Amino acid sequence: MPPEDFQRLDAWLWCARLRKTRSDCAALVESGAVRINRQPTDKPHARVRIGDVLTIAQGHGERGRIAVWRVLALAERRGPPAEARLLFEDLSGDMARD
Repeated sequence: MPPEDFQRLDAWLWCARLRKTRSDCAALVESGAVRINRQPTDKPHARVRIGDVLTIAQGHGERGRIAVWRVLALAERRGPPAEARLLFEDLSGDMARD
């Protein structure tokens, strides 16, 4: 784990393999599609910490999807998909049952 207790939001999303490039992750954040602990942010440099809950709007209209992820770990690097899945817990399925 990095020595800091936080990581930049755009870097974390990239390491979690949400988008192919870090600039795509930054653009997603800048568009207002991401919330940290229910607080909207448009700052790619916002700090993400273990335990934070990210709400991510993806797509538009009927094709849109809301992902809710709890941050389980900070990333040291962008690894393979199996490694990326260890960074978060997907809470989106819990919403569908409520």
